[in-house]
Amino acid sequence: MKKWNTLSKLKIQSFGKTQDKSTKFKINDLIKVLLENRGIKTKKQIQEFLNPKLENITAESLGIDKKELQKGVERIKKAIDLKEKVVIFGDYDADGVCATAVLWESLSSLGADVMPYIPHRIDEGYGLSIKGIKNVILNLFQDLSKKEIPNLVRNDRNDKGGLIITVDNGIVANEAVDFANKEGIDVIITDHHIPGKTLPKAFAIVHSTKVCGAGVAWVLAQELKTKNLKLKEDNIEKHLELVAIATIADLVPLKDANRTLVKIGLEKIKTTKRVGLKALFDEARFEQSKIGVYELGHVIAPRINAMGRLDYAMDSLRLLCTKNSARAKTLAEKLGTTNRERQSLTEETLNHAFSEIKNSSVREAQDKKGKTQKILFIGHETYQQGVIGLVAGKLVEEYYRPSFVFSYGKIYSKASARSVKGFNIIEFIRKHSEFLVDCGGHPMAAGFTVETAKIPLLRKSFEEMAEKLINNTILKRTLRVDMELPFSFIDIELHDEIQKLEPFGMGNPEPVFSSKNVAVEDMRLVGADGKHLKLKLKAKSEKRKTEPTTYNLQPITYLNGICFGMGERSKDLHVGDKIDIAYVLEVNEWNGNRKIELKIKDFRV
Repeated sequence: MKKWNTLSKLKIQSFGKTQDKSTKFKINDLIKVLLENRGIKTKKQIQEFLNPKLENITAESLGIDKKELQKGVERIKKAIDLKEKVVIFGDYDADGVCATAVLWESLSSLGADVMPYIPHRIDEGYGLSIKGIKNVILNLFQDLSKKEIPNLVRNDRNDKGGLIITVDNGIVANEAVDFANKEGIDVIITDHHIPGKTLPKAFAIVHSTKVCGAGVAWVLAQELKTKNLKLKEDNIEKHLELVAIATIADLVPLKDANRTLVKIGLEKIKTTKRVGLKALFDEARFEQSKIGVYELGHVIAPRINAMGRLDYAMDSLRLLCTKNSARAKTLAEKLGTTNRERQSLTEETLNHAFSEIKNSSVREAQDKKGKTQKILFIGHETYQQGVIGLVAGKLVEEYYRPSFVFSYGKIYSKASARSVKGFNIIEFIRKHSEFLVDCGGHPMAAGFTVETAKIPLLRKSFEEMAEKLINNTILKRTLRVDMELPFSFIDIELHDEIQKLEPFGMGNPEPVFSSKNVAVEDMRLVGADGKHLKLKLKAKSEKRKTEPTTYNLQPITYLNGICFGMGERSKDLHVGDKIDIAYVLEVNEWNGNRKIELKIKDFRV
């Protein structure tokens, strides 16, 4: 059971009272509360939220330095005019792969001599690196057909060194940029990660933390079009399906520009002719017209990510960019197979981590009144780098405390970190820079490299600082509840109106309501090993008055609710009990029939 934090104290019965004091339910009043809970209050904010427009997304609105953006555009134009080799240096996650596709296809349409490059997670590590640049210079780059390209960066036709454009990385690659400069290679950085104290000495830096890496790349592509560099058969909505996938995969808050990009991007996905995406949807057994945030975030993005976690992410890029349906089908099957391998490896690693923690002081500390261990710090030489971030996230879900998971190496070790709300993990890590080789990330997720011999000292420093910075309030799970709702007001029409606030996700969560004194009419365990609890709930008698200006809501007598992962709590519940519930509204559709159901987030007896 969690602490419930109800954002609005308003009672729905107070909406539009009639003279005889009966309740007049106005859906607009409820929607207004939901918007206010998400920081959307003014008429302009509400209008932009409900009717998002791409033209509102500008460099200025994203905080991108306009001078740097123009420098980057002019340098790209010069590279095209001089026939210089241009390399899009990407990243191996879904955001980085999508961002690479956006810029590679855009510059290709402009006539640039451009090729994509994605580093190998194990061999080269994250982001722009000296080793990665050397591999590019030494002609180790391969194009989409795996044919070696001689003189990838150095161009025999002129004395120019070439141009590297990073996507979804580079903002902390100071040493790598210095190396590129010495080699006569200009670097344009496009990134969205948190900058370090000193920015790299790049030719230009196009940076914003308000969108994902693919979002920044898309803005650069749009700016190129405004400079009379016509993209062939292009329009402002091109690539938005890729930007939507990247935004959802990278857990960027779905507000402002991100909401616009995802909302319009989802519409593009449902009609996309990109054969790679269509093949991936088919492999995942999804109907293209019904693809939403959940499908992209939990099924499609993990498949794109899987290649970079266990193998080489170029195959994910090849899938997104191919125009050959047979090739797309083969690649989609490969991504699906690799993702299943990733799932198995993640489960194996997680089980090992749980067994290591099970009898440790972490659990024991939860039962003591004294000092509580504030972070989880675990690693092993068998943990693969590609899954440690996923394991860290699962540990946060289980124990709700910042978690650091290491893949131990002989000389250097890689670590991934995940945090809890209210604790800036990248800021915390950077306070220990004397121990680190490199680090980067966001407030909720980060990664770093450390000399293996220094890990005991790093752990001691982490734990000492965590003890000072993290209080028990931060480690208390809290359920965000929008407002209390009378059970009998629940209705299909209410659900449908709330869906106008979609897409839901980080920063724009699906509305959670609470209802009190709901009777448990029946209960049973469902799922493997009775992991889930299914309830049949009955509303207490509530009188309402409907009027022509209101929804004609018919009182609900019974509703089914599902409590995922709460099977163990059935022993605390009995038929006939009156409970308070917190839930989201869902609709079960079968053979054209639509029935309202509840996904119960928590309950109190």
